[in-house]
Amino acid sequence: MQSQQFTAELWLPQPPEEVFPFFADAFNLEEITPPWLRFRVLTPGPIPMAPGTVIDYRLRLHGVPIRWRSEITAWEPPHRFVDEQRKGPYHLWRHEHLFEPQAGGTRCVDHVDYAHRGGRLIHRFLVRPDVEAIFRFRQERLRERFAR
Repeated sequence: MQSQQFTAELWLPQPPEEVFPFFADAFNLEEITPPWLRFRVLTPGPIPMAPGTVIDYRLRLHGVPIRWRSEITAWEPPHRFVDEQRKGPYHLWRHEHLFEPQAGGTRCVDHVDYAHRGGRLIHRFLVRPDVEAIFRFRQERLRERFAR
């Protein structure tokens, strides 16, 4: 099984100290996840974020109900954190979030390493388009949220 990489970048007009707290609240994922995924955080709040924090979610992927468990494996506010899937649809999902000061705002970088079931055709026509659509939606919502 081959590992894949995906990177998305976004500039927001606030400094990292103002952007990072939004990401420190796991429930904000519901706001920046496309509605077609029907994503919900299952872990009761508030969720204190730190290395070792485990968060459970529920979503639907192409109509199939999925439970997802992630663990925060790095937590370095306001610059960086990493979440890794512990249970879910991927064999590997490691998502690094970076927040770097840039031009009076924040350069937000999402870097994902992932591996999935199925071969190249599944990746090309199903998995990669889904990942790209999810991050496009996320960026649009973050632009709207931080433009206020």
